[in-house]
Amino acid sequence: MNFLCLQKILSNKPPFRLKQARQAIFRDLAEDWNKASALPLALREKLNRECPLKIKGELIGSKEEKNALKAVLTMADGLKIETVLMRHQTKASPRNTVCVSSQAGCALGCSFCATGAGGLKRSLTAEEIVEQVLFFARFLKKQNERVTNVVFMGMGEPFQNYDSVLAAIKILNEKEGLNIGARKISVSTCGIVEGIKKLATEKFQVNLAVSLHASDDTLRSGLMPINKKYPIAEVLKAVDEYIKKTSRRVMLEYLLLEEINDSPEQAQELARLAKRPLVFVNLIVYNPVGGKDLKGSSKDRVKEFKMILEKAGVEVTQRYRFGRKTKAACGQLALEK
Repeated sequence: MNFLCLQKILSNKPPFRLKQARQAIFRDLAEDWNKASALPLALREKLNRECPLKIKGELIGSKEEKNALKAVLTMADGLKIETVLMRHQTKASPRNTVCVSSQAGCALGCSFCATGAGGLKRSLTAEEIVEQVLFFARFLKKQNERVTNVVFMGMGEPFQNYDSVLAAIKILNEKEGLNIGARKISVSTCGIVEGIKKLATEKFQVNLAVSLHASDDTLRSGLMPINKKYPIAEVLKAVDEYIKKTSRRVMLEYLLLEEINDSPEQAQELARLAKRPLVFVNLIVYNPVGGKDLKGSSKDRVKEFKMILEKAGVEVTQRYRFGRKTKAACGQLALEK
């Protein structure tokens, strides 16, 4: 979907036409301009020819995992990206979270992640990011549900595509867009300090997550080469500044790898690092990735690790494991060959 194309076509029309077009896209979730009955027939035909609403995507799911659906979307240039819908039933109402990609591939090469294995193809436009949410919004509409949350935790590093990510957040958040509350949107970074500092100055009150995955620089540099440029102390200093400016909580993500970063001593060191105002830790058990000789921590080791953090006074959550069977879980997204 090309929003610039849409604006160009409607540039010589009354302003209310653009408003009607946006309502068709974001409120009515139309898949064809012919459904936008408020627009004149000739205009609908022109839009269908020059600015179609079709999103080329394929759903990939498993009968065993109804709470996670992966979709492979094909961009206009033929590149494929992956996005995931995570469905969680609550007592109040369903929570439907879309995990979006900000890049096709990734340049960071973290040792535990499938996305970076093929390198970075290119960054996505704001429209290509929004399309991922629209794809699942249309899917959920047929079940009388809606997208409630968006997390930038898919393929790529969001802060290496900062401008497009922020532009996408604006569209997702604004009332004339998908009207998703800023506090229902989360951005995860590997620790790009400039991005953390810049986000602190934005008006959007989105959530920030920082992938730490180790409590010392030597190990973290081995797992995440980006640590050589942005060591732990520098990342956490940026986190402290972010919290001071925004008064917003920050999540430190920690992937548990068997006999690599899950010892009691490492838990104690992580507790020391994480024991700061408005910071909490989210524990993630490693999901299998082809070609990676790594294993997730055992249930007993995870329990012990979590207990050490809690005894030290650190708030801890543990991520629910969505989509392992369809390779839709954390770290498993990769470009289709």
